[in-house]
Amino acid sequence: MKKNILTGAFLVMSIGLAACGQKDPQPSAAETTAAETTSQAADTEAASETSVLTGEAEGYGGPITAEVTMEGDKIVDLKLTGDQETPGIGGAALETLQAAIVEKGSLDGVDAVSGATWTSNGVFDAVRAALGIETEAEGGADQKEVAATGLSHGIGFASSGRLGPGQDDQETGVYSINEVIAYVLFGDDGKILDLEVDQVEVATPNYDGEHMPHLTGFPGQSYNADEDHDEKVDAVLEQTEDTYLAEVDGWATKRERGDTYKLNSGTWTDEMDIFEETFRGMTVEEVKEWYEAYCSDLNGRPLHGTSDKEEDIAKYEALSEDEKAALDAISGATMSLNDSHGDIIAALEKAYENRRPVEAEAVAKIGLGITNTGRLGPGSDDQEVGVYSFNTQAVGGCYDGDGKIVALFTDVMEVATPNYDGEHMPHLTGFPGQSYNADEDHDEKVDTVLEQTEDTFLAEIEAWATKRERGDTYKLNSGTWSDEMDLFEGYFTGMTTEEVSAWYDAACSDVNGRPLHGTSDKEEDIAKYEAMTDEQKTDLDTISGATMSLRDPHGDILGAIEKAWAAAKDTTITVGQ
Repeated sequence: MKKNILTGAFLVMSIGLAACGQKDPQPSAAETTAAETTSQAADTEAASETSVLTGEAEGYGGPITAEVTMEGDKIVDLKLTGDQETPGIGGAALETLQAAIVEKGSLDGVDAVSGATWTSNGVFDAVRAALGIETEAEGGADQKEVAATGLSHGIGFASSGRLGPGQDDQETGVYSINEVIAYVLFGDDGKILDLEVDQVEVATPNYDGEHMPHLTGFPGQSYNADEDHDEKVDAVLEQTEDTYLAEVDGWATKRERGDTYKLNSGTWTDEMDIFEETFRGMTVEEVKEWYEAYCSDLNGRPLHGTSDKEEDIAKYEALSEDEKAALDAISGATMSLNDSHGDIIAALEKAYENRRPVEAEAVAKIGLGITNTGRLGPGSDDQEVGVYSFNTQAVGGCYDGDGKIVALFTDVMEVATPNYDGEHMPHLTGFPGQSYNADEDHDEKVDTVLEQTEDTFLAEIEAWATKRERGDTYKLNSGTWSDEMDLFEGYFTGMTTEEVSAWYDAACSDVNGRPLHGTSDKEEDIAKYEAMTDEQKTDLDTISGATMSLRDPHGDILGAIEKAWAAAKDTTITVGQ
């Protein structure tokens, strides 16, 4: 206190001298030392202030809470809570990161835990939230301008069955059906200019994942169900026609499932986007070579040096340092490109095989839309057992800068019960353990009852073919299915998707979704056609060969066209001569 009084007196004296026009006397060495000591003490006191801050962010399984103890600007203690993180993976990562952050005293220099990227990012975001540091939303890579000397596009379906994972608590198997769909744009040299990949995965209802689309079977079939996702069977679901239609209507693709479809390094969408960026500029053959060189021969996953399998370790160690560094650049892509979950490589191959030219000078956006519909019928077999089918419609679209359609590529996978009498229809008897009537010689009479096994389940799905792949065997009144679809796609070129929807509402039947060519005997169709102008009727005549429905139980093609535009992403492709 005495020091403060003296210091105050000194300051008063200095001010008085200054007022008299005299120079301020310089403080003595002792006085300077005293001032510096006071400043250092204040700094030390500020640095030793302790504060406890709390933040929260989303982890892999649920919220992660960070309780951060700070001394000045240094983290001196950290408590992480994430009870819903996967034990042994995310749970172990919490302990590792907690120790690493305290050791560093900050987030600087702390790396994500390999194999638990999602949990790691949740920890980092929770700590940033506690410290009041805004987390920047991750943006996709800027789309590079691509110049091509020619342009083609194609859609590829790759269908596969999966045995597992495992069984339920009543020892009934868990199974799923996977349809990978790739929409790809190619240059004349076969290089991938841009692409979009999505997948429909449908499992038996005893699969315990909360957001997995499921199928109990066809009407009349039944299956165990884990309705509260606690790994225990709660009920046996008996499929009716109403529940069958509702199940199929509720199917969502992996991209549509968004944040609910989590992998260790992010969502399925996040990882697929990384692969797509990697494959741009490659040919499909080069993609296959990349896959053979840099992915596991056991499970099809990229070799990031994290596997404990001898074969994977040996294959990874044989890579050059440059090759390992290139793999490190896509460390967020960890899922398999070819396993029982789905064959993404095969979908890319089929897209290339199915490609056809696109007449355009530029493409500003591309999109992939997928819809699913269930169908009751046609009718029943000679034993009065119903015939049923489900359809997956896929539309790939190219658009210009005004949102007008440059080109469309449409295909449909239709799968029916084996009592359907069409010779070339893909069919599904059900999941292993289920059975169904079968008309094996297509004479409209049941020949046998098929009992589905694991082997026949896989074989049936492997043999599925899309409507375009079925070619001349899929005939309609005015030609093949492909012929009619080509007419629609050509007619819609130059329209916006909104204009296509408006055209459908004005020019197609409200009864069955078919274009009104004045040939229907339905009162509603006759009235709607007669109300059209002569110009509208003449316009319809230009596509008189397109007679099939764009929206009925056979398939919601219009819905897929609308979804393709809704999901369209930016691209910049210019086409030269």
